[in-house]
Amino acid sequence: MIVMPSNNTGFDCGRLFGMFPNRLAHLHSCERISEPKPNIRWALDNGVFGAFTSGREWSEEPFYSFLDAYAAWKPMWAVVPDWVGDKDKTLLLWEKHSPALKAFGVPLAFAAQDGMTPDHVPGDAEIVFIGGSTSWKWRSLPMWTKNFPRVHVGRVNSRRLLEMAEENGAESCDGTGWFRDPKRTQELEDYLNSTNQQPQLAL
Repeated sequence: MIVMPSNNTGFDCGRLFGMFPNRLAHLHSCERISEPKPNIRWALDNGVFGAFTSGREWSEEPFYSFLDAYAAWKPMWAVVPDWVGDKDKTLLLWEKHSPALKAFGVPLAFAAQDGMTPDHVPGDAEIVFIGGSTSWKWRSLPMWTKNFPRVHVGRVNSRRLLEMAEENGAESCDGTGWFRDPKRTQELEDYLNSTNQQPQLAL
């Protein structure tokens, strides 16, 4: 499983990327425009969750500006704008944004929300990004990995959650907390060491 420690940089982050180049990738946020690094895989978040948690209104402009600047750098995927916790609004946003986003030639990730089932996933989505509430996400994860070959899990910030995501067959996950304290960084390194002999997906 690939772990995406979001926009983290710095010595410890660079050290782990050097040690485990096939296991780590960046999940860039359009809220913090930073140039993708050469030879490091990356994907693009839409910034909706960050705006939601900080009580700000989400704007599409940073998201599209990031794609204008870097879509040609071949991200692994981009998360189509969604609405946190609302399946109906998320589906409407997919209809609104996915046609324009396809023009960038980037694989599109669909953000699954509480109450959704596999039938809600658009047929042209290439990745299912499991968002929604924490309890719903982990309760429903086996259903998603059973029905889709490419599943990403959001907000994974402990070794136990890493193990749960991998045990359920997730292709990748992300978390913002891995380099906030040395104990958490060590958890990530220990997990990568213990699972690094497993065959890796060719993305």
